[in-house]
Amino acid sequence: MALIKSLLGKTPEFGDNCFLAETAVIIGDVIMGNDCSIWYGAVLRGDVHYIRIGNNCNVQDNAVIHATYRKSPTNIGSNVTIAHGAIVHGCTIHDNVMIGINAVVLDDAVIESNSIVAAGSVVSKSTRVESGTVYGGIPAKKIKDISPELLEGEIKRIAKAYEMYSGWYK
Repeated sequence: MALIKSLLGKTPEFGDNCFLAETAVIIGDVIMGNDCSIWYGAVLRGDVHYIRIGNNCNVQDNAVIHATYRKSPTNIGSNVTIAHGAIVHGCTIHDNVMIGINAVVLDDAVIESNSIVAAGSVVSKSTRVESGTVYGGIPAKKIKDISPELLEGEIKRIAKAYEMYSGWYK
């Protein structure tokens, strides 16, 4: 079972059918919806502000989700993939988004629905990633618009795949 720790009177809350890997760490003011998976080495630290996660989200191995003290909480919509080693900090991520491997999303950034942040990218403070786009680079800039094939074939496919993968571990 994951390390689940209450802190400052707040205890993490989980929806139905969630998978929490044995080495995942979830602390404090964290609330997630149904069918989520938190993978090996992932840390969700709701100590300095809250973290809210919708339904059918996957936070992959060694990803970190945190916030900024009393200033910037982290809000994540539904059908979101936070890939291996990504850092999501004090930002808002809407529905149907993929944050790529080792990407970083910083305080007060907003990632609109149906978008991708490419692997290794850094989304700077207060950046707004437009709906239906791919952003990449350091700092992240718009690379292209998302085609319907990319939306279905990557963002939605990966979210569904991780729901299936988590079933193997339950």
